[in-house]
Amino acid sequence: MSKRNRIFLGILLLFTSGVGVLLYTVAEGLDTRYRESAEETLVDTAYLLSAWLETDSSGAFIDASRMDLAFGKVYKRTFTAQIYAITKHRVDLRVYVTDANGIVVFDSLHQDTGRDFRSWRDVSKALAGQYGARTTPADPENPQSAVMYVSVPVTINNKIAGVVSVGKAVASQQELVATARQKLVLVGVITVIAFLFMLVIVSIWLTSPTRLMRDLIQVFKQERLSRPGRMLRRFRAVLKGAFFDMRDAMAGRSYTEEYIQALTHELKSPLTAIRGAAELLREPMPDAQRARFAETIGTQVQRLQDLADRLLELASLEKRHSLDDPQAVRLNGLAKEVLQGLELRARPKKITFALDTESEVSVLGDSFLLQRALTNLIENAIDFSPTGGEIRLALMCAGKLCQLQVLDRGPGIPEYALDRIFEKFYSLRRPDSGQKSTGLGLPFVREIAHLHGGEVVLANHAEGGAIATLTLPFTRCAHLP
Repeated sequence: MSKRNRIFLGILLLFTSGVGVLLYTVAEGLDTRYRESAEETLVDTAYLLSAWLETDSSGAFIDASRMDLAFGKVYKRTFTAQIYAITKHRVDLRVYVTDANGIVVFDSLHQDTGRDFRSWRDVSKALAGQYGARTTPADPENPQSAVMYVSVPVTINNKIAGVVSVGKAVASQQELVATARQKLVLVGVITVIAFLFMLVIVSIWLTSPTRLMRDLIQVFKQERLSRPGRMLRRFRAVLKGAFFDMRDAMAGRSYTEEYIQALTHELKSPLTAIRGAAELLREPMPDAQRARFAETIGTQVQRLQDLADRLLELASLEKRHSLDDPQAVRLNGLAKEVLQGLELRARPKKITFALDTESEVSVLGDSFLLQRALTNLIENAIDFSPTGGEIRLALMCAGKLCQLQVLDRGPGIPEYALDRIFEKFYSLRRPDSGQKSTGLGLPFVREIAHLHGGEVVLANHAEGGAIATLTLPFTRCAHLP
């Protein structure tokens, strides 16, 4: 993956990760925040009930008779209260009152009347004149049955006569927490979509609205409404190109640094050879030796010229991102033309060609670029094929894809080179001459494949040699008679 792609994907990953961490942190704290809010309301309710008991009681004893009547009525009452996304139908508070010794004298559920609650943390603190709170499961075997309790003292004649405790099931808050978490996820998704939409807007701005509109209008004029499917594909290709232009602008074309470093390394060898030969030519020497050094200079100059030409072609291709005017290309005829054009190149090594095809395949693309890609693959096979060998070109359909396979009988690809074979400027020595190529041919083929929505793979064949597979989406595949 190129540096510009890594930078672009890094920006997206950092943004998505930041949003994810933020939402996760907020979501994890939702349960605590809701419990805090519920506890604050329970405190208000507890002090209200404490004042009620203090008003109804006389002497040193707590009178909870009216509270018992009130809770009996309220528990029987049903209602409908729409609280945002939650609907409430009954009161789910629990209240118990203890005397100064912690013995329960009133329980709204009539379950624990007469029991000693002094061991509970909330009751013991309230009897000591402090605020007490606890969360305890109603069923020890069911953690989901937890109930929050807050307790405050009941003071009569300036003495603590008992405790009033108000409880609420934690489960009653879980629906609120779940709803809040769903809304957070929705906010996160909307945020990511908005960010991607912003990237599209920025891409249109960076690539000039005038040029983009011109391209869209040209597509509309060419395709018209008679071919809506193809027109939509062209529109998508134009927008995709604008998006890639934006990506390159954001990345600052930082991959130039890679080009410079690799190109500098590749230039050192031929420049050193030229300088050495030029220095030796200044000295007296036989004509045969002088001719050999002059030939060396010419060979290295041609190598530099090839390197510059290939580099310009590759840079121009990488900048396109989409095909300008794709047309239907018949791969069978294209393959035959390429093989005929390379017969002279293969003749010195007595290499023969074989074409295997069972289908007439057409793809939507650029005929010139596809010809260049196939030519590069076959020239590569010629360089590594032994004298008198055979290069087999196979054309086949697989699902919605077509494959062009170039098989040679050469030494194959060393294991150490398999992962680097498509790197720019990386090349293996040719078996015949021991020389390396520019290392730009296979990257050029890969760019052409990507431009057509395909891929190219180079691997070792099980029976020996190397096999290059160019995969492209086809528009028509018909079996030959």
